[in-house]
This record gives sequence, structure tokens and C-alpha cells, in this order.
Amino acid sequence: MARRIGEFELIARYFAPLAKGFKGARGLKSDNAFLAADARNDLAVKTDTIVSGVHFLANEKPELAAARALRVCLSDLAAGGAVPFAYQLALSLAEGWTERWVAGFARGLAADQRRYGIVMSGGDTTGSPGPTTITITAFGKVARAKGLGRDGARAGDELWVSGTIGDAALGLLVARRRLTGASLEKRYRLPQPRTELGSRLIGVANATADVSDGLIADAGHIADASGLAVHIERESIPLSAAARRAVNSDPSLWAYVLGGGDDYELVIAISPRKRTALQAAARASRTKVRCIGSFRPGKGVHLTVAGRETRVARKGYVHF
Repeated sequence: MARRIGEFELIARYFAPLAKGFKGARGLKSDNAFLAADARNDLAVKTDTIVSGVHFLANEKPELAAARALRVCLSDLAAGGAVPFAYQLALSLAEGWTERWVAGFARGLAADQRRYGIVMSGGDTTGSPGPTTITITAFGKVARAKGLGRDGARAGDELWVSGTIGDAALGLLVARRRLTGASLEKRYRLPQPRTELGSRLIGVANATADVSDGLIADAGHIADASGLAVHIERESIPLSAAARRAVNSDPSLWAYVLGGGDDYELVIAISPRKRTALQAAARASRTKVRCIGSFRPGKGVHLTVAGRETRVARKGYVHF
């Protein structure tokens, strides 16, 4: 049986050629496209789809489904250094949908519009014989030609990460009743995009990505796009108190922390000369950041535990 190709190989083989010659697409290797808006600004554009029962719980509250759909796009805009501006919604409702569900969904969007300073600008609504599917296209503003992507890391750069890692993946286990911890479950159900930090990384970071597929995977995406290897020290990875208790109780849960995804924190490549600037940006945005590794000549992701390189058991979320 022929091997089915993965997401990034599929994009590179079939869709990247369709964007050839369009500079703003960046070869489809970054989370956002950047379109010239005026003499001073580019428009960062990101589309993301979430499917009931796949990317959010099938019985999720509509307010939380709305928040997740919008916030995963805002996280990508943050990784691009963009300030949220507007969005469009394409909503495909499963058979048996109710007006009550849609009303709750709209309330969730309205709350996040106020929170993040973004407004709906259009979209589409349809019925579906399959599960409810939510697609958001979000637009953000960023200084002309300054938008951040995955491909700018340089040998010698440090790898930093915002917030804490692993809470969302462990939170999904809580939601599935395989683990306990209310704070972990909240991190899974309600992502917190780093919009305040992201827009302050212009001129500070060389490359960025958000942690959607998993820390190992998304740090690896920066390394691959930049033609480098990334080295990560597990002891340096910031964990919440709840996540720390979980992995201390069951070390096998490290696989979820490193590869589970859905944290929507930022992984950031910076020159060591930019440490002070990054820390200032973090303070201004009330966000904690920590250095967890470095970029070096070579290929792939290299994880060390207690100073010894170890095999990565789970590299990240796989769509296919």
C-alpha cells in the first residue's frame, strides 16, 4: 500500500507551485500571507478550519467553539507580528443545528471581538451532511515588509518560548477523563493567543511560529524553513504547576507535553544580542518568556534530557 504523504509534503508538492512568483505567499512555508496594503503597512492574512469532533469536542459549548475558531487564527497573526484588524467566517452547520446553538456561537464571537479589537467583515453560511465546520480568515496589520515567518532563524540564534507548554494537550486528556486538572482542561478549551507579545516582536525576532502542532513540531518547522537544526533542553521548557505535577506523577506524559499541541504559545528565534529587547517586549505584554534551546548548523530537532540527547517519541499533531 502506498504511503500517504503528510500535510507539509502535500502543500509543497501540490499547492506551493500555485503560489509561485507571488512574494507575499512566502512559498506557503509560513503561517500567514503578507499583502501590500499601503505605503506603510502590509495585511497579514491567515485562514484556519476547525471541525467538530476533530479540533474541538463534539459537545463543546458554542461560545467556546467560536472562541477557539477565532483565537487559533489570532495566534498565527501574533506569530507574524500583526495586530488583529478584521475577519471573515465560513460556517457549515451539521444537520440538526439549532438557532440556540448559533446564538451562543455569535455571543462567543462578539465577546472576542471586544477582547481583541477585531470585527467581522463577511463570510458564508451553509448546511453540511457532516460535522459542523468553522473556517475563519483573519486579517492583521503589520509594518510594510516586516512580517515575521518561520524562515529567518540564523545559526547561533536562541530559541525562546512564551508562557507554559503542554497544558492544552494534558487538558484534552482531562476532557476525555484520562487525567484530572481543571486548569489544564481550561487551557485546552480556551486558547490564549499571544497577540500583545507578537506585535512587539517586530525588529526583535528573526523567526517565529505558534505552538499549534506541538513544541517539537513547531520549533522544527522554524528549523526546517531556515535550513538549520534546533536543539532543545527539556529541563528548560516552562511548565505550569499542574503540568509539572502530572509529568512528575507519570513521566510518559512528557510525550504529550512535547508533541501534543494546542498551546498557542509562541516559539521565537532571536539573536543573543536581542535578549534584553525580547524581555522588555515580554514585560510590556505581561507575558513570561524563557530560553529553551538554540539553532545550529545541521538538520532536525535534537532534544536533550539531563544533558543527553534522547529520541523524540511524539513529534507533533498529524492531520492525515
